Amino acid sequence: MLLGRKFVAGATAAAAILVYAAGGTWAAEDYNPEMSAGAKRVPLEEGAFKPDPNYEDTEYDIEAQLAIYGGKSEVEAPRPLFELGQPQYISGQLDEPSYVFGKLNPTQFAIQAFGDIRTAIAFNDNGNAEVGQIATRLNLDIDFKITSTERIHTFLRPLDNGGQFTRCEFFGGNSADKCDLQTDLNLETLFFEGDAGAIAAGFTGRYYDGDYPFSFGLVPLFYQNGIWMDDQVLGIAYAIPALNSPELDISNMDISFFAGFDDVENNGIVNGAGVRNEHNSNVYGTNIFIEALEGYFEGGLGFIDVDDDKLGDQDLLSIGLSWSTRYENVLSYSVRGYFSHQNRDDGQPTLGQGAALLLETSWMTSKPYTLVPYANFFVGFKRPQALANAEGLLINTGINFETDGLTGFPFLDDTAAGTFGGAIGVQYLFNLDQQLVLEAATVQEHADNTNINGDQYALGVRWQLPVSKAWILRADAMYGIRQNDDDVSGIRFEVRRKF
Repeated sequence: MLLGRKFVAGATAAAAILVYAAGGTWAAEDYNPEMSAGAKRVPLEEGAFKPDPNYEDTEYDIEAQLAIYGGKSEVEAPRPLFELGQPQYISGQLDEPSYVFGKLNPTQFAIQAFGDIRTAIAFNDNGNAEVGQIATRLNLDIDFKITSTERIHTFLRPLDNGGQFTRCEFFGGNSADKCDLQTDLNLETLFFEGDAGAIAAGFTGRYYDGDYPFSFGLVPLFYQNGIWMDDQVLGIAYAIPALNSPELDISNMDISFFAGFDDVENNGIVNGAGVRNEHNSNVYGTNIFIEALEGYFEGGLGFIDVDDDKLGDQDLLSIGLSWSTRYENVLSYSVRGYFSHQNRDDGQPTLGQGAALLLETSWMTSKPYTLVPYANFFVGFKRPQALANAEGLLINTGINFETDGLTGFPFLDDTAAGTFGGAIGVQYLFNLDQQLVLEAATVQEHADNTNINGDQYALGVRWQLPVSKAWILRADAMYGIRQNDDDVSGIRFEVRRKF
């Protein structure tokens, strides 16, 4: 209670305190603030305010306080490897920003390094080689934050070189029985990204409608869940984001445009020795994302222009289309189609001509967030290729179609070249504190232009346990049967530290 008058109202309360401190009396009608023409004063209701509750006789109960917020508490997340300038995710008052780029585009300069280090011990039999090893990999992201919308970012993998990781091979029939330190300080990515509208607002002193995001440098591009494009190209990218149309039931739509002038990875473009060539090619394309009709649509069109003088006629056109939605409370599914056209006239094999259709489904159970059965299928014709992706089109079909990016863990043919098949499995997340995946998969021939010598079958299992916010344990095992070829198998255990 203040001066016998119950009143709480920002500046009005502050004025009352000043009057009281001077030894005077005060009433609400004594305060006449300046107001806009559309505002008016209302009479004070004496019963509208009550004194604050008094907890002097109540013992403080921290559990009861946490229960107010659903039992939530502060999460001690791993800190970056190093932080210079404004730290990431801190409490309290932030420092005064700099206005070197203008009043409307303030900056809090900061440099942070984050990522993870992975170490695994594995025994892998890839059919033609049996190797037991322990290998390690360091993923290092360095982020130079300039403003809220502008930054310079780079990514390094200093403990591997050309796909070979720092490792010790010490058992297995084809083991080198030695340690090999692989180092590479080349930049995997180095790019600037920002918003043209925010930059212009800072320099001109006035706001601009809309967002105009762009990026240039050695830019990572990731489209259609990484199947159609997952590559770092030396080039530029621009997007028109956050579009919508009530008439067409489009709640969100983004359109991206990109161009790359080096480091373009496509398995259908090779050098004279038949090895994938990442240079002497340009890539141009666009990708659209549409959220409408209770689903998500993505469509991409891209073209790779190859230097004929250095690599011959290998130009490639690629189209990727996908639609994801949910059928009532039964299943969620994605239908994906990929088409590539490459017509070589230099007498060399055509590796980028074909099409593939993928179907990904996950089914609802009584535990929809933790127990998720899935069934994914595919069929490929001739030799389809993504636009820019060093992996195959089937990398997301199942765990038996992906390697580990560290020890050379074996997997089934992931190209969809003249084959059909799929993966059926179940994922269980327990109490959202660990992951277990069990899967059976197959690849079946149906044409002559395949990359395999017969049908393939595999059983795989994966288990992951986050022992803290920074440490993760993971184990994988698989066995693959390959008709007319040696079987493959692998077992591995990995420790991962995030920072």
